[in-house]
Amino acid sequence: MKTAKELEEMFGIASDRIEKIDEDASKGILQGSVVKTVTGPGRPPLFDEPMQQVAFKEPRGRVRAIDARAAQLGLARSDYLRQLVENDLECAGMA
Repeated sequence: MKTAKELEEMFGIASDRIEKIDEDASKGILQGSVVKTVTGPGRPPLFDEPMQQVAFKEPRGRVRAIDARAAQLGLARSDYLRQLVENDLECAGMA
């Protein structure tokens, strides 16, 4: 977890400014101006080809361990699992 000082340096904005922006947003007052129009839902694509969902079940204890390890690495669960698969496929010469 990052300290307030680290976040201020990372984003270039002081915590009191963030609190003011949050307070205004709670009242429906949005600061700044539109710089880009969103053309669709979600974040930009991660890959140059269509994505296909992969799902599987794991025991709750293992999911907690997966989430804890992902958090240690600063990753989301899906990014952590994606990275594991990518690393294994590279080792096998299949990526």
